[in-house]
Amino acid sequence: MNANRLEIERKFLVRGEYKAFAESSSRIVQGYLISAQGHTVRVRMMDDKAFLTIKGPSTGISRFEWEIEIPQADAAILLERCKGGVIDKTRYRVPFKDHLFEVDEFYGDNEGLTVAEVELTSETESFEKPDWLGTEVSDDPRYRNSRLLEHPYKKW
Repeated sequence: MNANRLEIERKFLVRGEYKAFAESSSRIVQGYLISAQGHTVRVRMMDDKAFLTIKGPSTGISRFEWEIEIPQADAAILLERCKGGVIDKTRYRVPFKDHLFEVDEFYGDNEGLTVAEVELTSETESFEKPDWLGTEVSDDPRYRNSRLLEHPYKKW
């Protein structure tokens, strides 16, 4: 797991079929202990693992990220203390050309929303877009998971 790094990613809406191309999927439940002024402290349970993640404010499509694996029992306790409930989604890992796209299909108050993210090594790195990739929303804060708890997709 990463200890301290800069995360560079672009985010897109999904407009077509991607599941047939997925190499794997995971169910994710996550919540936020803190979400203020671009800083977040997230607790995530994914399959049989759990993580605590700290993210800093975005600068363009880059932001600081620190993550560590924690015991599932600790994550369950922390999830109960998250403000605003939890995000529930399935993440599909979809390889395309030289990149891996992570496609999140949301449930609950965010049902109907599907977004794809691709991590890059630099802000200027180019990549080929699959046909199912739609409008880019990297700069739209409404699509951040922490914001989706405050303003769910179903209420837009």
